[in-house]
Amino acid sequence: GGMSLVSGAATLLRRRRRAAVAAAVAGWRRAWACGPRGAGNVKPLEGIKVLDLTRVLAGPFATMILGDLGAEIIKVERPGSGDETRAWGPPFMGTESVYFLSVNRNKKSIAVNLKSSHGVRIIKDLASVCDVLIENYVPGKLAELGLGYRDIEEIAPHIVYCSISGYGQTGPMSLRAGYDSVACAVSGLMHITGPQDGEPVRPGVAMTDLATGLYSHGAIMAGLLQREKTGRGLYIDCNLLSSQVACLTHVAANYLTGGREAKRWGTAHESIVPYQAFKTKDGYLVVGAGNDQQFAIVCKILSLTAVSDDQRYKTNQLRVQNRRELINVLSARFSEKTTEDWLQLFEGSGVPYGPINSIRKTFSEPQVIHNDLILEMDHPTAGSIAVPGYPSKIV
Repeated sequence: GGMSLVSGAATLLRRRRRAAVAAAVAGWRRAWACGPRGAGNVKPLEGIKVLDLTRVLAGPFATMILGDLGAEIIKVERPGSGDETRAWGPPFMGTESVYFLSVNRNKKSIAVNLKSSHGVRIIKDLASVCDVLIENYVPGKLAELGLGYRDIEEIAPHIVYCSISGYGQTGPMSLRAGYDSVACAVSGLMHITGPQDGEPVRPGVAMTDLATGLYSHGAIMAGLLQREKTGRGLYIDCNLLSSQVACLTHVAANYLTGGREAKRWGTAHESIVPYQAFKTKDGYLVVGAGNDQQFAIVCKILSLTAVSDDQRYKTNQLRVQNRRELINVLSARFSEKTTEDWLQLFEGSGVPYGPINSIRKTFSEPQVIHNDLILEMDHPTAGSIAVPGYPSKIV
């Protein structure tokens, strides 16, 4: 009797879930049939629905941006454990990791078992009424389940389908698992990051993941614009390796054009001098002189007019050639005053400058506060939380 009650309750629960999904899909189909809303005071992506099958960072970062811009994000997670980053802590807020909370705002969550035929049906039903599907499974995995681009295109020819992977959908490394730190290493970023005479260093945040999320977000936006012109969706292949190699920009061009291998420069710049951090009495100040006029102003502020007049430092090219001697002179001078003293002296000079802030100091910066970058939210289980907000202002 007890088992039949449990079985009956489970069956009822499944029916209710199916009914809820069916009702939601029916509502979204009606909204899709009605088309976009008229012009009004709405966020740019209001009315756009995104089916988010991603986890960890690159994909969730992309969909969070789309959500910030007004899209409705339906995050699909594995039953039970969910997104791996829910367990990436401490720190935790209640039962949620702060890591997970930092990149998953503006999303609705549904747990679906993609290995079951019922789960596949749910995804297809949702995809049929969504504008975007984004996933970061190992290449070929979703196709095996009947959820690859060709499968979804048949039932949703309007869909913008974006795949994020470690190395690309095809090629010799395509089936390898891809994490930020490995792609950071393989792409060369780690080779050029760190002290000049020290070991390679991983950047303090997962820049390869974040760059991939930004590229994915941009490609999806372009895909939606293309769909407006053609009425049909398209397929987007984004990956960590390609995103980071593309971000090598001038460092890559130096090699591709001139055969010049890159090296680590610490806080300095290979092609601009001075453009680095200088140690003060109590911290560090970053100063960048991008042209000869700015260099002359730096020398004036430092009371080093003789250096400004020195023929060895008259042009940036000469300053690069005579880097060691010049930096030694500037460093000695910067070490004589506190960071605050130098900040006051550089104020209004027109030269780019700023302190190396701790995270505490960053969020105490008047400009950070003015730019309204702290987003405070009430979470249903974690309570009151604060995360970095969307950085661009759309008015």
